[in-house]
Amino acid sequence: MAADTPFSHLDETGQARMVDVGDKPVTRRVAEASCRVLLSAETVARLGTLPKGDAHAVARLAGIQAAKRTAELVPLAHPLILDDVAVEIAPGDGGVRITSRVVCQARTGAEMEALTACAMAALALYDMVKAVEKGAVVTDLRLESKSGGARGDFRRRRRE
Repeated sequence: MAADTPFSHLDETGQARMVDVGDKPVTRRVAEASCRVLLSAETVARLGTLPKGDAHAVARLAGIQAAKRTAELVPLAHPLILDDVAVEIAPGDGGVRITSRVVCQARTGAEMEALTACAMAALALYDMVKAVEKGAVVTDLRLESKSGGARGDFRRRRRE
């Protein structure tokens, strides 16, 4: 990559490319992400007993599976061997909050895996509730923190 190219995923001509991480050291990488699904209190109370089944279990498994398949879904993401993926769904103000935590030993970070886990868990949850609440909204997908790698740690500042 040329020194004047501001984005690592673009070559000197502006074409998208996969970043060569072969010379980077393998380090422990941890990434956490979150999103929200806006739902009525009535739907939140029914998440374990919906007509399609247990929305918590389905969403959690969908998120874990998605994290493992991120490189198939995000064109320039590197395939990673994941040591741990956790996805949690908890009631929150106006719906549920979905969080993910991904851990690996790699040359590149697990941010995309954590974000993909949340996004797919939210979509699976939406699929589970759409029969009872068509107005559900998936929102606020974001990286909460990451550690490991040459660029150091990141932790989102809370607005609470």
